Amino acid sequence: MKKRAFDVIFSFLGLLFTAPFIFIFWIIATMDTKSNGFFRQERIGQFGTVFRIYKIRTIKNNSANHISSIGKFLRKSKIDEVPQLFNVFIGDMSIVGPRPDISGYYDLLSGENRKILELKPGITSSASLKYFNEEELLNCQENPQKYNDEIIFPDKVKMNLDYYYNQSLLLDLKIITKTIFH
Repeated sequence: MKKRAFDVIFSFLGLLFTAPFIFIFWIIATMDTKSNGFFRQERIGQFGTVFRIYKIRTIKNNSANHISSIGKFLRKSKIDEVPQLFNVFIGDMSIVGPRPDISGYYDLLSGENRKILELKPGITSSASLKYFNEEELLNCQENPQKYNDEIIFPDKVKMNLDYYYNQSLLLDLKIITKTIFH
């Protein structure tokens, strides 16, 4: 089965089964953040193109990065990322692939590392499983930006490049299974 066909079927079924929950959490997030419960942000996609990623909003409106109490739960449980199934369905993302990042990271890769940009960004990956608690990990650092730039990001690049060279439906199913049971 081709990866795109798998993504379309998986995301369609995922949206079908999660739509009521997405709607409920959208309402809760709208009330909690006092703004639209959906969050859109530009991210770097396949071949370095920019696309809008969809999430459930976790930051209160008119506040500089103040994560609401419900938002903390949504982030920790990764429920805030379920709307990305829509990104997969429309073809901006894949179920498995490097997590899409903001401008200034993947789009600046050079040499062999740029091969990562040939992949569609994904909802899950080996790197996102390893760094599932990235936010907490960074909050423990004296210089979170430096730690991300010198430790986490290079490790993610290495893991995503490994995925590039070894991608297969079987590997995707293993990553999806690990994600579900994580």
